[in-house]
Amino acid sequence: MTDSSYTAHNIKVLKGLEAVRKRPAMYIGGTTERGLHHLVYEVVDNSIDEALRGVCDRIEVVIRKDGSVSVDDNGSGIPVDLHKDENIPAVQVVMTMLHAGGKFDDKTYKVSGGLHGVGVSVVNALSERLDVEVFKNGKVYHQYYARGIPQIDLEITGKTDRTGTRVTFNPDPDIFEVIDFSFDYLSSRLRELAFLNKGITIVLEDEITGKRHDFLYEGGIVSFVRFLNENKKPLLNDPIYILGTRDGLEFETAIQYNEGFQESILSFANNINTIEGGTHLSGFKSALTRVVNTYIKNENMLKNEKVSPQGSDIREGIVTVISVKLSEPQFEGQTKTKLQNSDVEGIVNSVVYEKLMEYFEEHPAEAKNICNKAILGARSREAARKARELTRRKSVLESGNLPGKLADCSIQDPSQTEIFLVEGDSAGGSAKMGRDRTFQAILPLWGKMLNTEKARIDRVLNNDKIQPIILALGAGIGEEFDVTKLRYNKVIIMSDADVDGQHIATLLLTFFFRYMRPLIECGHIYIAKPPLYLIQKGRQKRYVYSDSERDEMVVEMGGRGLHLQRYKGLGEMNPDQLWETTLDPDRRILIAVKIEDAIEADLMFTILMGDDVEPRRDFIQANARYVTVNV
Repeated sequence: MTDSSYTAHNIKVLKGLEAVRKRPAMYIGGTTERGLHHLVYEVVDNSIDEALRGVCDRIEVVIRKDGSVSVDDNGSGIPVDLHKDENIPAVQVVMTMLHAGGKFDDKTYKVSGGLHGVGVSVVNALSERLDVEVFKNGKVYHQYYARGIPQIDLEITGKTDRTGTRVTFNPDPDIFEVIDFSFDYLSSRLRELAFLNKGITIVLEDEITGKRHDFLYEGGIVSFVRFLNENKKPLLNDPIYILGTRDGLEFETAIQYNEGFQESILSFANNINTIEGGTHLSGFKSALTRVVNTYIKNENMLKNEKVSPQGSDIREGIVTVISVKLSEPQFEGQTKTKLQNSDVEGIVNSVVYEKLMEYFEEHPAEAKNICNKAILGARSREAARKARELTRRKSVLESGNLPGKLADCSIQDPSQTEIFLVEGDSAGGSAKMGRDRTFQAILPLWGKMLNTEKARIDRVLNNDKIQPIILALGAGIGEEFDVTKLRYNKVIIMSDADVDGQHIATLLLTFFFRYMRPLIECGHIYIAKPPLYLIQKGRQKRYVYSDSERDEMVVEMGGRGLHLQRYKGLGEMNPDQLWETTLDPDRRILIAVKIEDAIEADLMFTILMGDDVEPRRDFIQANARYVTVNV
């Protein structure tokens, strides 16, 4: 059977940058916040490529007051002479044609990031306006574009004694769902680049907020690991540094353990954060596991132990950065989240095994500390296995495989449902009566919540305050966590608006960040904001959420004849009031929890919930003036 209506007329050819505008997600991963910031990274990657070939040592990124972003480097400047085939300036070729650039010539760029010739042209295509200025040959060259189309010929606008390129662009609001750039979002990536390319200064400035960061790290990834381990208790005084070059591949890693239980490994290929890992990461992990187990066996450290360390045990408490640079990287997907070069795994495995065995032999005290920690991790894993089995058995015993205190909703479609984690049985009871039971579930929390920053996973699994949360969400925990199995689209923390309530919220966020991070990364976590006051005058009533809002409302409603009620906790609110203020989707205030800078978030949870008191005291002293306490 054939479809006679399908002819050559149905075949559409997208010319120039039309394809980019038609399918932007293919090139930058999406049109949300992630894709928006990816535009900046693509332009910055071009400047980093200049740095890698030794002609650039300073990059400045500025969020302008008009919402645009400019990236300025002191490299050699994009060529401005006429392209021999296209008969237009080379800079215009680079800006308007896919797969055009110097990265296809391995004589110019031995190593490069970016999108291999499609990066800056993609940025141009997805910008409402883009200006490029080239500082070269003692002159300033300028050209601007609208949605990828040149609006003027390349012109000379002045003289200069510098070299480099400045690209300024406004993202196209017809393409992107959001067009406001985040300083913290950009800061995370630019900090990484400064660590990975020691000696390069990267400046980030926000003209709107006045924020500014100057990144310069002479120690490279060793400084990076020290930064990641800041405020933690290191097991090794100095990070282990490994550098190796084989078959045109340059590999380096820095390793430092701490007394904590979280694994923190960042992997990069040609400066690109391979968040899904790849062959370089698997090569590193297998070599590390082999070295530690070999040393344990040679030193007869297991003795009467019934369990031997596995990879996850050996990586407990590790902080490491892995970086490879190679001329022909193969990535999975256009936005390069996973390295696929098959030969890289063997090279990295070999280099790490050889160098790390050498380090262990020369540093027996440090080697034994690492191995003993791995053995403790193996014991913990076995205890966690038993705890998981207990949790699963308990879930079978619970009514409907769910915790007994959970008041579930009737809708089965997870995309339509939400669960409130409510502080206290009293507030939980009111919430159960006030909710819309078709799509809202209530799980009351009671007693003191475990500080998971200081606990191994076996303690977490055995904790009677956390078990109900794990069971209710239904997506597992730790390495077994699967966000696709989540039973609710929104997980809403509902605690009192006092200091104790904020502490409970922080403990819950710490748990989610450490053991269910995809919940936050995928936008499932929210914090409910209950009112502080109810102001009534006759039949009029207003709920207000701060002291300043209270004062304004008192003036607005008239000072006399007012009845002011202060809510000291959620338990003081009846079911109707909870529905009106905190449960009703049309009237409530929810704060979405996001991670714009995962490294900063990790440091913050360590400061707030870790063992070291001094950093926490310093943080409180530095930020106390921003806090208001309602009593």
